[in-house]
Amino acid sequence: MSRVPIRIRLTAAFALAMVLVLAAAGTFVYLRLADDLDEGVDAALESRAAAVLASGSPAAGTPGDPEEGFAVLVSPGGQARGLRSDELRRAAAGGQVVVERDLPGIEGTTRVLARSDGGQVVVVGQSLDDRDETLANLVASFAIGGPIAVLLASLLGYALAAAALRPVEAMRRRAEEVSLADGVQRLPLPEARDEIHRLGETLNEMLERLRRSFERERSFLADASHELRTPVAVIMMEIEGALRAGGHDPQVHEALVASREECDHLAQLAEDLLVMARAGEGELELHPEPLDVRELLERTRGRFADRAAERGRSIRVEADDGQIVHGDELRLRQALGNLVDNALRHGAGEIVLSSRHHGQGVQLAVTDAGAGFDPEFAARAFDRFTRGDLARSRSGTGLGLAIVRTIAEAHGGRAEVAPGPRATVRLWLPDTVSGASQLADLASRSKGSTPVRGGEGR
Repeated sequence: MSRVPIRIRLTAAFALAMVLVLAAAGTFVYLRLADDLDEGVDAALESRAAAVLASGSPAAGTPGDPEEGFAVLVSPGGQARGLRSDELRRAAAGGQVVVERDLPGIEGTTRVLARSDGGQVVVVGQSLDDRDETLANLVASFAIGGPIAVLLASLLGYALAAAALRPVEAMRRRAEEVSLADGVQRLPLPEARDEIHRLGETLNEMLERLRRSFERERSFLADASHELRTPVAVIMMEIEGALRAGGHDPQVHEALVASREECDHLAQLAEDLLVMARAGEGELELHPEPLDVRELLERTRGRFADRAAERGRSIRVEADDGQIVHGDELRLRQALGNLVDNALRHGAGEIVLSSRHHGQGVQLAVTDAGAGFDPEFAARAFDRFTRGDLARSRSGTGLGLAIVRTIAEAHGGRAEVAPGPRATVRLWLPDTVSGASQLADLASRSKGSTPVRGGEGR
């Protein structure tokens, strides 16, 4: 029953209440009418009996149609139609006897009354066929009119329930569009200051508290990631300088290399957090331009070549010359860098950066020879702070793939995990013509937001 919509449940409850009310009302009317009709028949029989006793002739109390009744005068020791001997003796003794029996020659059940004036006993009877027909018509009327009344009442109840829940449905539709990043949207409130109005006010107050908390956290995230970049860059420069100077013991050299790698990871994390904060604010402005895909992949390979060599691995580029994509070079390099960094940290074997034409765009892919993604993880791989199984989650924050999807969608493209035994992540971007039109459309829809200054924080 809990899965049934509330308006249906309200309608069913209303219909059940109507059935109970109609049944009680019908029973009351039936019993009251039957009692009134019986009183009328008894009054008529008593009137006939008095007339017969007064005239001394049964003809004074006999109706015109013998099938509807009769009237007789009998002696106390005689026999009367419709009465037993004991009933006749009781009537002769001064009592009044009223019985109902089926008698031959009389339509339907007959109500018989016997009484005495001290000498003779008068017995009168009347058919109850008219009474029974009246009661039967009443039952038929309830049997036909009752369901119709319940149906009409149910339709009315459904309409009333729908009207009462319409403000709730309006709030639900608006709630689907509400975003914590937008501090203007509120749930619509009905004009009547009823329980639903108070519920809407409470929900709006809750949304406002959530927005304030969200704004504080997002501001802290952006400030912290921004402040982290400078000290991390300084540490990175010092480590690079120490490595170039050389002359270190093998253990010191190994520690410097590991520190440089972790420092690079920390710098990437700070940049990722800044991108997520700005994307949440609608401020991830792009600077699209025609880019040579092979050159973009080669630059990414060169950035990670040394790290790959230190791990005994290699990075290879497979791309045709002349492939062009329309996008922001620094953001795309960041997305590809995240994919290569994941492959180095969690994958195995050679890493392949490839591209091919796919539909009205270009599909970029980063593949390593490690185990493929678990199907359950693949379905949520691009969610924030999502990490895979132990084989691919020894370290990391779970932001890398989320950043990739954010950048891809900002370009009007998409990101996906490819099924199969090898670990492959694909990044599809529109080609030059369609990409330019989609980015222009995205830019026109985001006018009025505070843009990110070109090249800042990359």
